[in-house]
Amino acid sequence: MQNLLQDIIVNNIFAFLLIFLRFGVALIIMPGIGDTFVSPTIRLLFGIAVSFVLTPVLSAHLPAIPSNNVALIMLMLSELMIGIFIGTVMRILISALDTAGTIVSVQAGLSTATMFNATTDSQAPVMSAVYSSLGVTLIFATNMDHQMLAAIVNSYSLFPAGGAFPDIGSMSEVITRVTSLAFRVGVQITLPFLVVGTLLQLGLGVLGRLMPQLQIFFVALPVQILLSLLILVMTMSAGVMYWLSTYGNVLSNSLIPQ
Repeated sequence: MQNLLQDIIVNNIFAFLLIFLRFGVALIIMPGIGDTFVSPTIRLLFGIAVSFVLTPVLSAHLPAIPSNNVALIMLMLSELMIGIFIGTVMRILISALDTAGTIVSVQAGLSTATMFNATTDSQAPVMSAVYSSLGVTLIFATNMDHQMLAAIVNSYSLFPAGGAFPDIGSMSEVITRVTSLAFRVGVQITLPFLVVGTLLQLGLGVLGRLMPQLQIFFVALPVQILLSLLILVMTMSAGVMYWLSTYGNVLSNSLIPQ
């Protein structure tokens, strides 16, 4: 009886540690929970709590305790790599809003106005910080964080915890595709700004040729800011919802964009 209880306890602790390795690393990197405005203590406690709850659910997907230390280390490293991969994909997807905000700031003439962006932990154009903060807010407001956690749980069917390292080439390809998707979505969100900004610059160029004595810079900047703010009011909600829909589709497809 004592040996049976010891095996149960040891196996459960081993399963908990493996689950925590994958979840803990992913939570540190993923947006929202892994951002710098969340205390490291809270992130650690949240990772421990989620891993503890999921241990009975995911124990069937985990291998037995390796018989030697080398196999155990390889198993732990593979789980760490998978966690880093999942968190990185989620982090790259939110960079679409950072790209969109940067383009909007340039088109609005506000690229020199910067503020601290908590999602990137750096100074960024003001519109980039606004878009990124709005994206993180919508993730929690629409329960997208639940879908992010579910994607990590579903990763055990895509990346079984067997100790074998995932294919680096396939992971690199997925990272490349997700980066391309994030950049494309960021540009698509700002297409109205790019079109209107280009037409405005062409019109001001023609006006400058027709009236050389006119100080185009003093006329152009207020008009550029006003038009950009009007377009922002009309398109911001649709653009962010389009990004959120794309984010959800990628999570639904097990972090592999179609």
